[in-house]
This record gives sequence, structure tokens and C-alpha cells, in this order.
Amino acid sequence: MVISETSATPPATPRFRRGSTLGYTYFALQAAAGALWWLAVFSSAWVREMTLGGLDPVALALLDIPLFVAASGLAAARIRPARWVVTLWAALVTAGLACYATVTGEASWGVLLMLTATTGSLAASLLVTHGRLPTEWIFNGPFAFHTARPAGTLRHLGRTGRQIVVFWGLCLGVIPLLITFLERRWGLAIAVPLALTTAGIALFLIASALGIWSAVTMSTRGEGTPLPAAMPHRLVVAGPYRYVRNPMAVAGIAQGVAVGLSAGSWLVVIYALCGSLVWNWVIRPREEADLEARFGNEYRDYRDRVFCWVPRSRFTPA
Repeated sequence: MVISETSATPPATPRFRRGSTLGYTYFALQAAAGALWWLAVFSSAWVREMTLGGLDPVALALLDIPLFVAASGLAAARIRPARWVVTLWAALVTAGLACYATVTGEASWGVLLMLTATTGSLAASLLVTHGRLPTEWIFNGPFAFHTARPAGTLRHLGRTGRQIVVFWGLCLGVIPLLITFLERRWGLAIAVPLALTTAGIALFLIASALGIWSAVTMSTRGEGTPLPAAMPHRLVVAGPYRYVRNPMAVAGIAQGVAVGLSAGSWLVVIYALCGSLVWNWVIRPREEADLEARFGNEYRDYRDRVFCWVPRSRFTPA
């Protein structure tokens, strides 16, 4: 079965203007926030210690005020090169503070603030340049949408199993371990009650069971795998897909939250919730457009009967 092209068409002028306006507004707010932060740094020893540790605030201000605060203001005033100057500077400061915080255990909140500023500056720069976030860039190479190569059920199950090992190992193992280590090294960890840790372990087991059930159903009924690079040939409405349209996404997000709870890491919980936003706003619309293009009324009927996130009564084909 051939998948129709899903690459985005150039945005309409009104959309471009709305996106650009949002980007310029962000830079204006960032300039104001940066100026207020520097005022707080020089007027409050507590703010200075929490965000800069033992670093010399005067030396940093001589660089950061023109390259971050002033550049954000210039970007808001539509000076084109300024937006990339502030984005690059924010990324460099984030990397530098992260190294400093890891070595000394200081300036941890400064790292989080600058990581947020880097992400926001990059998003605002893309909005100003393209009028939108060009999320279609993600769906290239190994992440492009393709149906799975014809194969037997056991082969599809084998591919799905390998995907689970790789993605669960990376997203639920390696990355959370790194986040937890940095959280503790930076002095950001908080005490978590034993009951919450136990609840996290229980939630992880339940979510993992849902994820495996969903993956097996996708492979056996859909003749493919859960990944976009080897999508099923058939629309799957069996198993957990009778109750919710995206049970693997629900399972993955719940697993991430569960790992954070069981490890006592609030940053891992934030990481999982941010992943849910990326999936919902970036991946899901693309995936649903592809499903509608391939399965037409069959998918539209299923979409109208079964919710995306909240389970409901069992789906019955019309």
C-alpha cells in the first residue's frame, strides 16, 4: 500500500504573520525577563547563589546583557541577525553552566532557566523565520512514514520487540538515569515518600503491560510495527485500540511518569510530561493525517468513535 505524501505546504500569509508575531512577542518578554533577572542578581545574594553559584556576576553581565538581554530586545524589534545571536549565546551559556554545575554542584537553577531560554529562543527564531514550527523536518530519514515490508507475523513481532528494547532502554532507562544523576548532583532532588515510590513501580508495571499488549496487537493484526518507519498495512481497532486510539502513547507517558516517581525524580516526571506534549502537538497530527490518507472513511469512523487519550466504551464498527 502506498502512503500519500504528507509534507506540509507553505503556510498561508495570515498563519505566517501570527507565528511571527508570537516569536517577536516572546523575544520582547525574554528581554524584559532577562533584565529583571540581572537586577535580582545584583540585589539579592540568594538569587545570585542559586543561579550563578560562585561565578563572577560582573564578568558574566558584561557578556550576557548585550548578547542575551539586548539581543532579545533587538530580535523583538525585528533585527534579523539578533535572534540567532541570542539563541546561540543561550545555548553556549546553558552548556557552560551545566558543566559548572556538574563539577561544583552550584548554579543548578541557572542551568534550568537557561535551558528554558534556549528552547524558547530556538522556537521563537523558527516562528519568526517560518511563521510556524517546521515540525515536518523531524519526519525524514529513519523517521519518515513508510509501511512495513511484507513479512510473516513472527517477523513483525521480532521487529516490534527490537523497537521496544531500543526505545524503552533509551527513553525509560538511559535518559532518566542521566537526568536523575544530574538532578542529584545539582542539588535539585527532593525527598519522595515511600508510598509514592511504590505507586510508581505499580504504575510502571501496569503501563508496560499496556504497551506490550498494544505492540503485539499492532504486529499481529496490523502486519507492521508501532514505529512510523514500519507502519502497519491495516487499521488496527482490536485489543486496547478498542478503548483508546493511542494506547502505546498513553503507556509510554505513564511509564515515564512512573520511572520518575519510582526514582524520586521530579525532573524525570517533567521530562515525561514534556514528551507527551511533543507527541500530542507534533507527532499525533502527522500520524493521524497519514492514517486518514491511507484508510479514509474507515479511520474517520474509528476516530469519531474512540477518543485519543481517554478510554471509553468498546469500539463497535459501524
